[in-house]
Amino acid sequence: MNLSLTLKLLGGLTIFEAVVLIIPMIFSLVTGDRAFFPFLCSILLAGACGLFVFRRYRVDGYLTHREGFAVVTFGWIVFALFGSLPYVFSGSVDGPVDGFFEAMSGFTTTGSTVITDLDQIPRSILLWRSMTQWLGGMGIIVLSLAILPFLGVGGMQLFEAEVPGPTADRLSPRIQDTAKVLWAVYVIITAAEVLLLWLGPMDLFEAICHSLTTMATGGFGTLNNSITGFQNSYVDVVVTFFMFLAGVNFALHYQLLRGRPLSLWRNEEFWTYTAITLGSVMVLVVLNRTLYSSVLINLRDAAFTTTSLLTTTGFATADYENWPVTSQYLLVTLMFLGGCAGSTAGGMKIVRVLLVTKHAYLQIARLIHPRQVKLLKLDGKPVSQEVIQAILGFVALWMFLFLIGSLLMAGFGLDLVSAGAAVIACLGNIGPGLGEVGPTDNFAFVPQHGKLLLCLLMLVGRLEVFTVLVLFFPSFWKK
Repeated sequence: MNLSLTLKLLGGLTIFEAVVLIIPMIFSLVTGDRAFFPFLCSILLAGACGLFVFRRYRVDGYLTHREGFAVVTFGWIVFALFGSLPYVFSGSVDGPVDGFFEAMSGFTTTGSTVITDLDQIPRSILLWRSMTQWLGGMGIIVLSLAILPFLGVGGMQLFEAEVPGPTADRLSPRIQDTAKVLWAVYVIITAAEVLLLWLGPMDLFEAICHSLTTMATGGFGTLNNSITGFQNSYVDVVVTFFMFLAGVNFALHYQLLRGRPLSLWRNEEFWTYTAITLGSVMVLVVLNRTLYSSVLINLRDAAFTTTSLLTTTGFATADYENWPVTSQYLLVTLMFLGGCAGSTAGGMKIVRVLLVTKHAYLQIARLIHPRQVKLLKLDGKPVSQEVIQAILGFVALWMFLFLIGSLLMAGFGLDLVSAGAAVIACLGNIGPGLGEVGPTDNFAFVPQHGKLLLCLLMLVGRLEVFTVLVLFFPSFWKK
């Protein structure tokens, strides 16, 4: 383990965060809210710590997978620690643990919150909340690779640790070029949503904040009652559309922008994602038909809620806890699934569920026809046994963490429904759940140790389990 190189990279990331914090500080100065000095203190503290560590250690050797996993994991923790300072210094939260929870929820694009009244929060703090999700959406590390080439070390290990899906599409032979391409697509789609929302009832500030968190599939908003507060069908439709886009592999967005639509037609994961979305909407419309006097409103709420939970965004236009139990079971299933690999969405990812389903089908087929030889394929290409084993291991670990986490949260005093929902919401980076953590509630009531556990689950879920858990093995730290 190259500790010197790891610490130098973490110092560089901390300096970068201090620079980013200047944006909401300037906004606070312009608008005259009370958060200017909290941001200034946060910048000075983060900048001083980052600069000290960055200058203290020198680049010695090359970046391996081991350092890559460590930098990504601890980078998220460092970002959450320093990102929590504006919340704590401004009094927006009740203490350091709540501040860390809010920041970790932001950078992991989870969207769970401990803030009970957003109306009392300075607008610059609300902007920072949205920025944490937007930065975390495509990955702090990928962003750093795109704009901080002065670090002078190889970057592929960081990219693979940050985007650990079963199939990582490299769009360019150089990792910095790949990162820049991904972020260019990210910025273009975000800007398009800002424009469309601004044309509606939102002011520019609200349009920016909601666009940042939509494309990150994060779900932080500026109103206490989420998107419902705007009471506008146009906003619902625009946000639904961009949530769906955010749940699609960004490599596909890039190919489409380059005029290569065939890449979309040949992508099994995209069509499975689309089919699940449309199928779930139709089922919910039928199940909820007695609750709505208008078919269009029923369809709008079903489409919005389906897309929000499948992409793990977490925005709400309806209190789905009042829906039939069957509808709620379907929504929980969507929470487990998540969006496409290579998107900003959380959850298990559609491609994993697709491959596990295909693998199960082939196992059954082999029982019926033992001599028949069939290869497991995705997009017409054979999938290696190593990939299948990794996916099965991921699903098993994900379910194990869900069960253990639910039991621990129940031990902390939550009822079983709320405990399980809180774990799904954080491990899947969704935000809202059911019970006491439903779409109209928050996580403020959770005990402090429960919040720290949920923070760990957010991190594990955002980095897709293996990246974090490998750090708990003693052999990882040995030379």
